[in-house]
Formats: sequence, C-alpha cells, structure tokens
Amino acid sequence: MRREGSAPALEGRARIKSIQDLMRKDAGVDGDAQRISQLVWMLFLKVLDDHEAEQELRDSGYKSPLPERLRWRAWAKNPEGLTGEPLLDFVNNDLFKTLKALPAKGKSAAIASVVRGVFEDASNSMKSGTLMRQVIHKLDGLGFHKASDRHEFGDLYEKLLADLQSAGNAGEYYTPRAVTQFIIDQVDPRLGEKVLDPACGTGGFLTCAIEHVRRRYVRHPQDEATLQASISGVEKKPLPHLLCVTNMLFHGIEVPSNIRHGNTLARPLRDYGPEDQVDVIVTNPPFGGVEEDGIEAHFPQALRTRETADLFLVLMMTLLRDGGRAALVLPDGILFGEGVKTRIKERLLEACNLHTIVRLPRGVFNPYTGIKTNLLFFTKGKPTREVWYYEHPYPSGSRSYSKTKPLRLEEFQPEKRWWPHRQENEHSWKVRIEDIRARGYNLDLKNPHALEEGPGDADALLRQYREATAEALKVRNALRDELRAALEGPRR
Repeated sequence: MRREGSAPALEGRARIKSIQDLMRKDAGVDGDAQRISQLVWMLFLKVLDDHEAEQELRDSGYKSPLPERLRWRAWAKNPEGLTGEPLLDFVNNDLFKTLKALPAKGKSAAIASVVRGVFEDASNSMKSGTLMRQVIHKLDGLGFHKASDRHEFGDLYEKLLADLQSAGNAGEYYTPRAVTQFIIDQVDPRLGEKVLDPACGTGGFLTCAIEHVRRRYVRHPQDEATLQASISGVEKKPLPHLLCVTNMLFHGIEVPSNIRHGNTLARPLRDYGPEDQVDVIVTNPPFGGVEEDGIEAHFPQALRTRETADLFLVLMMTLLRDGGRAALVLPDGILFGEGVKTRIKERLLEACNLHTIVRLPRGVFNPYTGIKTNLLFFTKGKPTREVWYYEHPYPSGSRSYSKTKPLRLEEFQPEKRWWPHRQENEHSWKVRIEDIRARGYNLDLKNPHALEEGPGDADALLRQYREATAEALKVRNALRDELRAALEGPRR
C-alpha cells in the first residue's frame, strides 16, 4: 500500500512541478491546460518506451511500430543530444509529422493505430528547444518500467489531474479515488465480463477495474489475455483521452485500442445492437454539461434532452445486457428533476432494478464544485421493487471535505459491511416502488432516521449559498454565450 507523503512520491511531485516551472519560462506555452497538454504527449512517449522495453524482454521478436529514430530512447534519453533549434525542428517536422501519419500494418498495427490516434490531436507548443531539452531530461529521470514505480506514477498522475481540474473543464469533475474504488468493489467486475466506461475521462474507473480483476480472478496467462480484451472506454476530449491511453499502457494494457476518442452520445440509440452490449458499466458522466445541437435527436422523442448526464443514463440502459450491472455518479438534480428527467427515471425503474442509492454529503468534489452527488447502482432485466438508500456521513469530528482532507476509502467500510445483509439503521432506509410512483418518481428522499439539527451553522450555510449562487451564475453565463453564438451565426 502506498504511504502518503513517502519520499519517492514527494520527489516525483517535485520533479513534475519543476518541469512545469520550466515550461512557464517558454513563450509558446500559455496556461495550465497547455502546459499539461505539452507534458502529456512527452509522458506518453516515455511510458510507451518503458512499456516496449518490457515487451522486448518477454518477446525477442517484438518490433516497435515507431521508426527507430523516433523512439524515446533514440532522441530523448541522451542529455547531450539534440537541443535548441535542431531539437525543435526534429520535433515539429519529423516526430509529429511522422507519428500523425504512422502506417498501421503488420504485427504492430494495433499499437501503431493507438500512437497515430494520440498524435492526431497533440501538438508542440514550446518555442525554446533549450528549455524543451531540460524538460525532457527531467522527465526521463522518472522510471516507469518497474512494478515498484507504480505508486510514484500514481502520485504524478494525481498531480496532473489536480492541475487539469484547476485549468477549468466545465461540467467535468475527476472522480476521487475512494469513490471509484468503492464502486468497483461493489459492482465486482469478473474475468470475461465486458467492462465499459462511456465517458472515461483519464481512465480512473477502468484502471481500478483492471487491478480489481487481476487481484481477484487472474490466475493464468490466458486469463490476462481475456482481461486485456474486456476493457473499453470512450472519451470526447483530446487531453483526457491521451491521459487515459497513457494510463492504460502503464497499467499493463499492451494495446489500448479499445480506448476510443469520440462522443458516445453521437451515435443514434437505435443503431446499437446486441453486439454492442456489455456486462458492466461504471462511469461519472459530466454533470451540468449541455450537449451540442442535434445530439438529442439520437434518442427517443420522450427522452430527449441536452443535459449530458441524463443522456448517459439513457445510453447505459441501452448498452447494458440483461443481467448486467451498472453504477454511476449523478448530481441531486436528476433525483428530484421533473419533465424529461421523470420519464428517464420511470424508464430506469421499469427496465432495471435500481437497488441502491448512496447519498454522498456535500463537498466530495471540493474544491472544484460543491454540488451534492449520489452513487446509483442498478441491474438490468428486472423492474425495481424497492430502493435502498444509504446516507454517507462525514467522518467523526468533520463537517466538510476539502482538498487537503478528501473522502477516504476507509469511510465506506460501514456501507460494505451493510451491503450483503441490509437492515435499516440510522444511515439506511428502503422505499417501495409504489411510494416512489406516488411521488411522481421523485427519488430525492431524505433520511427518515436523521435527527433534526436546526438550521445549521450560519457560516456553513452562507458558504453553501455562495457556492450555489456561483454554480447558477456559471450555468447562466454558459446559456447566454450559447444563445449569443446561435444568434450571431458562424463566424466567417
């Protein structure tokens, strides 16, 4: 188990910070998002090279799809290698141009397609070849090819994710590790089951599922091959997609070709068939996001909406095969929402057994949003008869979560003990489907066992009010900009 604040972790984070500080000196790199994008394509090539080194040890006949001169070991490892203008010329006019058009043929066709897909959306922003050489030298000092390096890589990855969040990605909140681990533990994906995250971001759910199946079910080499073929994901945005592919490589997925770059919602629902269905879906779809014009037309008339999280819930019901299991993170809004949201919930409760809703307290996604969230667990094929709720409390002595005091996996131990033999207690209760129908499918049910604590702390209420006001302002501004763009028409 990783020890918080261990020396390698601190050294790795310090190295990443020093790399970003170097990039800040470069005139071509502007802002956190661009710095991360610049760093990640380098990180991808570094991880790929370490991954290929392992492949070569296992298979003497392994041949990289990259031309030898473009492999990380050939141009990046030598600190006395290309620098200044010659390095910039090599990166811009050879490395990028060649990898964007890398031919996919022979035994390495699949990994060649992955590399080409990564570089189709990548670009070099740095203007100083001297600074680039310094960045490459620092990055090459990080070792990712040994099992003992995994914890360090995990720390670096979380640092990148934190920076990515700070850079601002409206509607997207990267899921805390405790939440992804708890969801995977309870859904329990097994060997041979197809696992999908249709909005996979940087791959948190998928890597957690990989490690879960390896730890519990993989016993033989053929089991590993089965696992490798069973993991798939789709990500809409280029940078998280690149991070996800890198993450898959690092977690031993030899050819992460099942991680697609695209919008899962862009395919008409009627086009999905039995061959597209999977056994397990785990995801945290962007909430508060609004899809582009026309996407809603891919869904049945009664279920059309432009709200991203709602559409993903409808999609999950389609992609899950009978008996399949799913879990996702959703904000409170869909629980009490009316109109289309009511029809979506009615469809869910008729087609699936929504057996559990874990209600998380405010602040789990702090400092990025104060929105309250829920974990919904359901199985497709039988209608819901009753829904169990579990209200997750703050840890003793705490009234909120923060960046320095996040939700921890150990806090889910009471839920795990309660899960197999459910009984009502101070945190859990069940509601019959008849009562839910009578409420107009409003799933926003309060804990009947909770003690009334009065109006609450004035400072906390004021902070919550300000957070809610800020969220409302973001939505209003987004709608205003969207309306303005629609009225002005396309720019010429």
